[in-house]
Amino acid sequence: LKAMQEECQRKADEYQKEETMGRVYNFSAGPAVLPEEVLKEAAEEMLDYRGTGMSVMEMSHRSKTFENILEKAKADLKELMHIPDNYKILFLQGGGSTQFAMIPMNLMNKNNKADYVITGQWAKKAAAEAERYGKVNIVASSADSTFDHIPTLDPSKFDPEADYFYITLNNTIYGTRWTELPDTGNVPLVGDMSSSILSQEIDITKFGLLFAGAQKNLGPAGVTVVIVREDLLGNAMDFTPTMLRYDIHAENNSLYNTPPTYGIYFMGLVFDWVKRQGGVAALQKINERKAAILYDFLDQSELFRGTVVKKDRSLMNAPFVLPTKELDEKFIKEAKEHGFENLKGHRTVGGMRASMYNAMPIEGVEKLVEFMKKFEMENK
Repeated sequence: LKAMQEECQRKADEYQKEETMGRVYNFSAGPAVLPEEVLKEAAEEMLDYRGTGMSVMEMSHRSKTFENILEKAKADLKELMHIPDNYKILFLQGGGSTQFAMIPMNLMNKNNKADYVITGQWAKKAAAEAERYGKVNIVASSADSTFDHIPTLDPSKFDPEADYFYITLNNTIYGTRWTELPDTGNVPLVGDMSSSILSQEIDITKFGLLFAGAQKNLGPAGVTVVIVREDLLGNAMDFTPTMLRYDIHAENNSLYNTPPTYGIYFMGLVFDWVKRQGGVAALQKINERKAAILYDFLDQSELFRGTVVKKDRSLMNAPFVLPTKELDEKFIKEAKEHGFENLKGHRTVGGMRASMYNAMPIEGVEKLVEFMKKFEMENK
């Protein structure tokens, strides 16, 4: 009986702790931390969106009110990313994984060939999907070193007849990023920017197509942004389902079917927030500062070790390890107790991973490093 009473009291104490705990520092790779002021704004408008008497969740996607939400979101993204007029912005569903099929179905349409650089799990999956629709040329891969760097490219291995050249700009799992884009000449460059969109300035004109899942830097899961150059539209493979054709979505302004209306609305709030921070260039400086705080500690630590080649380190995702798995587990457990959530690394890398997306405040990284220093002192 005494043991049962003690267990009940323990659970009650845990419940009370959960009830009184404030916002944690959420280092999740995705779905990820969102700007607190955006969450509050969405909460305030949840029941009544600006005098309409209804939530955006309840609103017709054909209504004038939602049309205004959609158009503003497109205009703001165009402004933030300096997107030229000859590109279409699409808000789609199906996540980045559906893009793995949509891209070859819509672009691998002249010579049925494409170049891919394999820098992680998502690039590997994208290439495997593309092989169902044409010939995939693996230009380079860093798989032999557990994707700890961006491989050096040999232009002689580029296929001049490729219909496109595919890269993953930031590798969420392995913590690498492209710091210099490949020169693909007349072959359209295609990029997966899911975990780095709006985190740093990028020249969109170097790409034929860019896409990004929303659940890292843009908003809640459920929306996928595609930015595609107009000359690449209209040549989908004959068997391509209507819902997987970029030209159909472009012609219908992302309203061919019911889009993820609330996700688009929330994404629009995030775009407004980015503008209030000073735009992408201002956020890039903040992101570089956050990354430097963590990487500088890792470089001088006697216990913690980063897993990525320095020149290719991501600003968004930083994997690191301790000398043993037991210490990794101890660190993750104690970090959680101190309000640092979702630091466990991907199973293929192990250890820990701190994802520092736009909405992660500098304070969060500073406090994490303070905790890491304390942990190191206690576990040498």
